[in-house]
Amino acid sequence: MKRDLREFVKERRKILKLTQKDLAEKAGVGLRFIRELEQGKQTIRLDKVNQVLSLFGYQMGPVKAGYENE
Repeated sequence: MKRDLREFVKERRKILKLTQKDLAEKAGVGLRFIRELEQGKQTIRLDKVNQVLSLFGYQMGPVKAGYENE
């Protein structure tokens, strides 16, 4: 099953019972960034994405184009 980044972050945030504001504060990013991330904004900073993902024990990495993630 392939999930995009915005779905992944929103799902993990809800599992941890965090508001967008809580997640922003814990990750050290702005609330606007979290909102844009969860809305699927096309241009976002990778370093900030990794700040957020690190709270869930993840980080961004290369994925071969055209293949589904499992």
